[in-house]
Amino acid sequence: MALEEYKRKRDFSRSPEPAGVVRRSRKGRQTPVFCVQKHLASHLHYDFRLEHNGVLLSWAVPKGPSLDPSVKRLAMHVEDHPLEYGDFEGVIPSGYGAGIVMLWDRGTWTPEVDDVDAALKKGDLKFTLDGYKLKGSWVLVRTKGARWAAGGADRSWLLIKHRDEWAGPVDIAEFAPLSVKSQGDFADILAQENPEIWISHRPAQSGEAGALFEKIIARAIQMRSDRTGRSRRSTHSTRTKTPVARKRR
Repeated sequence: MALEEYKRKRDFSRSPEPAGVVRRSRKGRQTPVFCVQKHLASHLHYDFRLEHNGVLLSWAVPKGPSLDPSVKRLAMHVEDHPLEYGDFEGVIPSGYGAGIVMLWDRGTWTPEVDDVDAALKKGDLKFTLDGYKLKGSWVLVRTKGARWAAGGADRSWLLIKHRDEWAGPVDIAEFAPLSVKSQGDFADILAQENPEIWISHRPAQSGEAGALFEKIIARAIQMRSDRTGRSRRSTHSTRTKTPVARKRR
């Protein structure tokens, strides 16, 4: 897809996202990068991106990656993104993708195939990740009937973790919800990028776009509240168990 579709969907005079260019492979760095961006828009989802041929191949994963090999996560192939996007974190105030983008994970990836392009065309790309949160062997498998083409009507794939030392039953999205770039949550990113919106809890603009962003702000606040509540309950549970254990000794 290169970057034509990416640029067509965005107004860079209003969006903080990088316009970017297709880059040639840089000398001195053999291992390509990957990233996962947690995107709170009209719906929460995770954008999984692999560097290849000067761009970031991208899939939207609604429920996020799973470390459980028995769990197959739907991954919808979307437009290629520029390499600069791999470090992007911030607020998209309006337009396509309006919401809050968190850099949830990043690192390098190594293909487990000789020819990445052939594997993509076949619909079976095996690879190894070396990130902060995601590691080990994975596979992207195109679902039956889907086509790897810019004009393909069906772009659905499955993201699956292979069985290895990095696999397990841990819900990684729940266990490690914060940014690897800022160590913050959506509320922190929103406050940093647009403190007036965060303080007042008002949308960036009126009308339909403003109403949508108001919901996004409310969701960011609720997610922080839920996470804080779970942390407090966990701490309380640990404290209440300690005296009991001491009495038994």
